[in-house]
Amino acid sequence: MTLAQWLTLLTWIALPVTVVAIIDDWFLRPRRQLAALPDAAHDPPLMSAVYVAEPLLVLAAILKLLMSERLDFSLVLVLVVAASGLVYLLDRLLFVPRRARAATLRGQPEAAVPLPVTVDYARSFLPVAALVLVIRAFIFEPFRIPSDSMMPTLLDGDFIIVNKYAYGLRVPVLGTQLIAVGEPQRGDVVVFRYPPDPGINYIKRLVGLPGDTVRVHDDQLIVNGQTVPMHYDGRFIDKDGCYSNMRESTEVLGTHRHQTLSCLTPQYLAVAPVASCKRHIDRSYLCDERAGSEYPDSGDTGDIVVPAGHYLMIGDNRDNSADSRVWGFVPEENLVGKATRIWFNWDWKGWDWGHNGGPLGWHRIGQKLD
Repeated sequence: MTLAQWLTLLTWIALPVTVVAIIDDWFLRPRRQLAALPDAAHDPPLMSAVYVAEPLLVLAAILKLLMSERLDFSLVLVLVVAASGLVYLLDRLLFVPRRARAATLRGQPEAAVPLPVTVDYARSFLPVAALVLVIRAFIFEPFRIPSDSMMPTLLDGDFIIVNKYAYGLRVPVLGTQLIAVGEPQRGDVVVFRYPPDPGINYIKRLVGLPGDTVRVHDDQLIVNGQTVPMHYDGRFIDKDGCYSNMRESTEVLGTHRHQTLSCLTPQYLAVAPVASCKRHIDRSYLCDERAGSEYPDSGDTGDIVVPAGHYLMIGDNRDNSADSRVWGFVPEENLVGKATRIWFNWDWKGWDWGHNGGPLGWHRIGQKLD
């Protein structure tokens, strides 16, 4: 099985194991502790095994969540805050008095029965989760790049910081705007909820504002009749060998100066031999421009008029990006925030000690996005 399949299996096992551990720790273990006083209580062998296995299973579940492209971490935090608060409140109102009475009946002080680990965790998690929720909802949110569509600006494995207040403060999970702070600008790198499936976050470059007329010709943008400056820099050299003969250009869009990848071909990128690619992906790409320029480029579009309240998003990897040219416009309410900086890089698909020394891309950490 693959790593993802193992993590999925362990996550499903973690659910019932965690429920059993909570029930035992919160309700049954205090009784064992009282019955054993003044000696220390011992857990049954089965529960001892559960308590040993649970942290490992929970860690696997967390890794599975972090690898998921559909993870709504704000919803997870809301649920953690709600569950932690409920556990702590119920324990204080109902179970603390019961444990105190039971200890008194046995002639023991209330402190003789330790606070259940479940309640202790809930008490500890509540303020931390609430603080993280506020920060993620209104200030900054981390986001992992899951694809090549924004190469060479962003690489698969980059972790970026998203400015959540750049486009207004919004209610966590619901996305309803509370306070209008700023407006998206042409050229911004934007994280948004994918319109066909809002459960998935996408990242692209904002090319068209409401009311703009945008056209793509030979991978060059034409906005409101003005050709966006684009300087050809040469052929792209991919250290992983997954892209061959691509054009690398510098584009100036609004106040942003960034690089793009493109290929002047009427066909889609040719699939090159997988052996040439050192990353653990199922294909690599070859830019083959021998078909000539007498045919329209594969990424060309006619005039696209951006409707009010919507935005046009296109990836910097012009010939390998599923973007607004494919699935349409992004509504204003789907905006998540503006990507500002790379804070970490973990290229697990390219983890090959023999070629690149490990999965960490140290040179990318801290880079500002333009």
